[in-house]
Amino acid sequence: MTPMDMLLSRASTDRLKEPAPSPAQLTEILATAMRAPDHGRLQPWRYVVIEGEDRPLLAERIVASMARVEPDAPAAKIEKRRSRFATMPMIIALGMHLRPEHKIPLWEQEMCVAAGTMNILNALHATGFGGVWVSGALVDDPVLATELGLAAPAKLAGFLFVGTPEGVPHTPKRADPALFTARWHGQPVTFGADNKD
Repeated sequence: MTPMDMLLSRASTDRLKEPAPSPAQLTEILATAMRAPDHGRLQPWRYVVIEGEDRPLLAERIVASMARVEPDAPAAKIEKRRSRFATMPMIIALGMHLRPEHKIPLWEQEMCVAAGTMNILNALHATGFGGVWVSGALVDDPVLATELGLAAPAKLAGFLFVGTPEGVPHTPKRADPALFTARWHGQPVTFGADNKD
């Protein structure tokens, strides 16, 4: 598989089984995040790895967070979250070590974390693993963030579920890049994607 084939075949999956990456593999995978654009070299990436017997404990913290931020969540959604967080082979909490007072805007700091996360997802795929980035209202829960060691002004950017894909991963059909691309010639451009109803 060429590097381009690898990038074009990556797809998120939550159909994951053991094994998760070994400590050495995970170190190499996370090192790819450090290659993300980082204006000001602020290094805002923070990764909290949850495995083994700590997963059910995290699942209970997730349920408690949902009670705070989604008090009307249906019981089925709560149980689905509990089950997923308790049983995924590995979970990585994506922390953002933000510096609101810095001259680099917060949005750039957050984008650096997002770019790092995409590198991790690509590295997982390149090494035979799979993953999916999950978020939701609980990423805005400062109590949950603090319980993970990400006290304000740090924040959560979500969680990666990580493991070995079960079966042949489904690669969904992607849109034509031409719909999202326009050549500028001195006047405002339009995009084919914006003309769809």
